[in-house]
Amino acid sequence: MSSQTLGTGRFLWHMATLRPWIYIGDNFLWTAVYCSRLLPGLVAQQAFDALQRGNADPPTIGWLAAAFVGSGIAGAVAETAGSTWDLFFRFSVSAVLQRNMLAEILRRPGARALDRSPGEALSVFRDDVQYAEDGSDWTVDMISETIFAVAAMWILISVNAAITIFVFLPLLAIVAVAQVVTRRLQQSRAASQVATSRVTGALGEIFGAVQAVQIARAERGVVDHFHRLSELRRRAVLRERKISLLTGSVYWNTVYLGTGLILLLGAQAMRDGTFTVGDFALFVSYLGFVTEFSGFLGLFLTQYKQLGVSVARMLALMRAGSATNVPAAALVVSTPLDLKEPAQAEPRAARMDSAAVEKLLRLDAVGLTYHFGRAAGDGAGIADISLTVRRGEFTVVTGRVGAGKTTLLRVLLGLLPRDGGEIRWNGEIVDDPAAFFVPPRCAYV
Repeated sequence: MSSQTLGTGRFLWHMATLRPWIYIGDNFLWTAVYCSRLLPGLVAQQAFDALQRGNADPPTIGWLAAAFVGSGIAGAVAETAGSTWDLFFRFSVSAVLQRNMLAEILRRPGARALDRSPGEALSVFRDDVQYAEDGSDWTVDMISETIFAVAAMWILISVNAAITIFVFLPLLAIVAVAQVVTRRLQQSRAASQVATSRVTGALGEIFGAVQAVQIARAERGVVDHFHRLSELRRRAVLRERKISLLTGSVYWNTVYLGTGLILLLGAQAMRDGTFTVGDFALFVSYLGFVTEFSGFLGLFLTQYKQLGVSVARMLALMRAGSATNVPAAALVVSTPLDLKEPAQAEPRAARMDSAAVEKLLRLDAVGLTYHFGRAAGDGAGIADISLTVRRGEFTVVTGRVGAGKTTLLRVLLGLLPRDGGEIRWNGEIVDDPAAFFVPPRCAYV
């Protein structure tokens, strides 16, 4: 994985390994849920064949009835446990992503603000994290349903290999369609998320400037602006929804056409005597589940293609545009969440004893330089600033608005990372000003 990029596949792998035992347990339970659906079909096959042969005596009927009830109970128990377990996995994914993004935002120097409005940031924390949570959770269903589909295919092949081929033929068409619409899906998803972020950002700005709007009598203009943003969002969301519904329609109709063909082939085989009533019951029992797998595969591929957009948006929020160089791994790093026990309070750093701190005799700044993400020499920041402050002196830095007075102070205190220069305390170089200039060495208002 590149330090700056995070592919969808790598992202899903990191989510699966955040809490590996939770993920493995979730897969085990949902595999049990889906595979329990194999039992009723097998029981139905034996029941109908017994009736067709005329040897369905009371003990046989009793055992078959008990098998039906037992498989239903087993499936219900597994699904209840799987749904409960699934909550832990979903919460782990969303909580870790939100925590990592927030930690990176708070880790920035104090003078650096977000590169977007709070409403837009909230949209990423809410919508994109939710999409990432859904995409990660769907991998559990995909793995479980694939295991079920393989087992079902093996059983059906043992009954009639020719008809079984047509059961899984729609999968090829679904995968082909998903590949064709990949770019359109990603573009529509990105446009929809950007439009939603603009609406939530505008709401935050409007609520925060109600008095200013009233004083300026700009209510009509603000409302019109919000209407325009809402209309753009409506169109973007409808476009994304249209593409998703269209691809979903192609997926399911392909499956339904395949189902009809299978029923026709089964009826023909029964007339020829190569297909028993029990075999037909088995195929009909599995058809719904197998077609569900085929349709879900198409939806999963759609979700997979769109997930990359949300991952990129979360990384962009952490990086504040191009102002910071945050590695992609910072988004998916595993962090403790204290899900089972009360959170352990982190030990506070021992407060420095004033008597133990070396008193300031001389503070030197030599060639301090900082640019706000722009080319050097355009005046955006400070360049090659040097000054000396001695104990007992009262120093004043003056200049016009925008000259860099506050920037100089923030660079000196480590609230902004300097691009060049050095800082000395009593002649000793200060490597980490942000950690060094704290009380009782320094106070800042």
